[in-house]
Amino acid sequence: MLLTTEVIADIQAASMILRWYTYRWRIEEYHKIFKSGCQVERYRLAADGMKALVGFLSVIAVELLQLTYLHRTQPTATAIEILNPLQIQVLKAKSPKLPKVLTVSWAVQVIARLGGYLEHRHKTPIGIQVLWRGWLKLYDLCQGWQLAKQT
Repeated sequence: MLLTTEVIADIQAASMILRWYTYRWRIEEYHKIFKSGCQVERYRLAADGMKALVGFLSVIAVELLQLTYLHRTQPTATAIEILNPLQIQVLKAKSPKLPKVLTVSWAVQVIARLGGYLEHRHKTPIGIQVLWRGWLKLYDLCQGWQLAKQT
């Protein structure tokens, strides 16, 4: 049973309300990433600085939400679904063994390793904080890669 303040006039309206409710879990996951992964509450900035930071962290939280969602639902999808060509190039350079097909699962594992995920603990699920650290390190590596190409 689902309680709602929305008017349910027919089966289509009920179906729409149920679909809306399913989005709640993605929103909860986004907030978890935003608070735990991005650690937004850790920062103490003035109002204008905080607005800019929240905007920046929101984009990263959405990218990490997409990454974790695809890893859970479509791990065999190609990595280009979640990464740009530069990110893939950098991850290929950092990866000790390359699979034949670069998948979302491969990308998440390499990013997690960048964030400090321990290889020998494969039974331990990859957490959002380790992905956050890996994502930031990937960003830094991509910037370094671009700077090296310019010289």
